[in-house]
Amino acid sequence: MSYKVQVDPSSHEFNVEGEEDILGAATRQGINLPYGCRNGFCGECSATLISGSVSYPHGEPPAMADGGNGVCYTCQAVPTSDLIIGVAEIEHAQDIRTRIMPCKVDRIEHLNEDVIRLYLKLPEGERLQFMAGQYLNFVLRDGGKRAFSIANAPYDDEALELHIRHVSGGAFTDTLFNGMKEKTILRIEAPLGSYYLRENSTRPIILMGGGTGFAPLKAMIEHALRVGTRRPMHLYWGVRSRADLYLPELPEKWAAENSSFSYTPVLSEPDKDWLGKRGWVHETVVADYQDLSGYEVYMSGPPPMIKAGKDVFLAHGLSGEDLYSDSFEYGAAAAGRK
Repeated sequence: MSYKVQVDPSSHEFNVEGEEDILGAATRQGINLPYGCRNGFCGECSATLISGSVSYPHGEPPAMADGGNGVCYTCQAVPTSDLIIGVAEIEHAQDIRTRIMPCKVDRIEHLNEDVIRLYLKLPEGERLQFMAGQYLNFVLRDGGKRAFSIANAPYDDEALELHIRHVSGGAFTDTLFNGMKEKTILRIEAPLGSYYLRENSTRPIILMGGGTGFAPLKAMIEHALRVGTRRPMHLYWGVRSRADLYLPELPEKWAAENSSFSYTPVLSEPDKDWLGKRGWVHETVVADYQDLSGYEVYMSGPPPMIKAGKDVFLAHGLSGEDLYSDSFEYGAAAAGRK
């Protein structure tokens, strides 16, 4: 059985299939409803039930103890008819409350000599709502903070995925690479940042990443593919050598499975047998797209790449309003900033 849900006041509509809960169906279809824990405890997913009816197959959520008349809790509620619900959708990063919370190191994967993939688990029953492309801070014991982009898409929120490059002289990344153990407890502040995928645009998208600048772009691409965007997307990933393409099979898989997605890796110090693009990644972009006036560009990576990209893209017709960037401070002075 499928039911239609209309959201007031946006008038957005989406379908809920079978025993799917409202929040899960909305997330799957790119509708950003607010939530906190996804288990019915916090009440942040509450919506006014304007018309229609719902059931709670797993029992009434604990938040209903505070009074549930005329309210449904979308993370647990399953429609039993077509619905109209009243709730303010998440449209901008500032609509999501930033939280400081503990997390546990769940898994560490070495992707190449100087990049690890770190998976973080939140406390049991907790979830972090964020927008594709945002970042988090680790809050250290001395009050210092270290920022890293969230590499997974918002729908895949059972764990947080980070791609971390080893920074020479960076005490925090030294610890991550040489001494961090699974099950270590850390504190994070999240979500943060205004670098996220703008979903209300219809412009084709160019994404340019340098090194681990791939991480937030991965989140954006996976989110866009999940919600079925029809906007053409072209990812350019600039690194030194082939070994620095630390997840090479992933963008190749996206390209093979989605006709609207293209992928171009670019090596600045190419291997002898490299047959692909060579040189600076921003120069490759404008060689392929000489008129950027109709595009939207997202770029993330080291500051020199961001500066060079901004200058050349604007010179090729891109509007400053359609250029979004996240500059990663790799230097030792940043002590592990991304």
